[in-house]
Amino acid sequence: MRAVRLSVVTAVATAAALTAVTGCTEKSTAKDGDAIQVTAADSKCTTSSKSVPAGQVTLKIENTGSKATEVEILFPDDRIVSEKENIGPGTKYTLTAEVKAGAYEIACRPGMKGHGVRQKLTVTGGGKVAKRDPRLDKAVAAYREYAQEQADETLPKVEAFVKSVKAGDLEAAKKAYATSRIGWERTEPVAESFGTIDPKVDLREADVEAGQKWTGWHVLEKALWKDKKLGAEQKAIGDQLVSDLKNWQERVGKAEITPTSMANGAKELLDEVATGKVTGEEETFSHTDLVDFKANVEGAQKAYDLLKPVAQENDKALTTELDKQFTTLNTLLDKYRTDKTSYDFVSYDKVTKEQRKELSDAVNALAEPLSKLAAAVVK
Repeated sequence: MRAVRLSVVTAVATAAALTAVTGCTEKSTAKDGDAIQVTAADSKCTTSSKSVPAGQVTLKIENTGSKATEVEILFPDDRIVSEKENIGPGTKYTLTAEVKAGAYEIACRPGMKGHGVRQKLTVTGGGKVAKRDPRLDKAVAAYREYAQEQADETLPKVEAFVKSVKAGDLEAAKKAYATSRIGWERTEPVAESFGTIDPKVDLREADVEAGQKWTGWHVLEKALWKDKKLGAEQKAIGDQLVSDLKNWQERVGKAEITPTSMANGAKELLDEVATGKVTGEEETFSHTDLVDFKANVEGAQKAYDLLKPVAQENDKALTTELDKQFTTLNTLLDKYRTDKTSYDFVSYDKVTKEQRKELSDAVNALAEPLSKLAAAVVK
């Protein structure tokens, strides 16, 4: 699951802040030195500029505080345009996004909690209008097609899973559980463009807030592996899961996706893998973490492969390193397959502490160059 803030309006219509998928885009004439410098501290958030032209906007972030922080570009009602989580103390990060003219806020959230400290940002319509590289339009169209294919293939698998749940067949439901999640996990690089679907279908028990109704796959995961029983409540949750994922299926064609949202989303997903999935927190009860892990890597790699022609032209050294690190990580993951021709992996509770460390190191080695992909495709 992508991290979401559930105490506020959560990432509704992120795409409203993004530029059109095809055609012309307002491309900022600002150079690297004109980027917005963001200094995040434990109780402060300072920005070097309050106004920028529409188009490609770059934040040069430095965390000078003592806590990990999250920095976001937001509408005033908390809709997320782009974000970077888990920026450690003393760490710097560059966030590149595409934004239209309008009113925004830059938020620093020390400890990655609460409303955070915010600064106003006005994006003007004064950017130079330029034709976006048609190869990037082609990449976006291809990624949308990929996401639609994943959604279309996921629904029958989820319906089969829920059918077993409603029949009270624990073993059949367990067998269908992980497979039903693959398509969703592959499209998580752009999960926020689907609105509020993510927390409805993929919220972990540890992330449920007081008074919030817990729904989605992980409710059923707990019922199957821990409680070992399926009652009326779980069967209703199953029906809602199907309904929510049909909504997702319908939204794929309407969601706005941009080259930078693809690149940033792939990087954010790898960060989530490093902080949540390598630790075993995602599939606490079923221990099917490696299925999610592999699907996430495939989704991130799909975004990269589609953006690679432009990125390679702009930064060949970067794409050479990314090719190397994707190959290394995939080779390592494949060691844990129990069937080389299927999506069957060893139970994650059988993966040792040393092996998890090896996986974590491989993810981090990939995430570092992947953080530079968004900038490479908009040079």
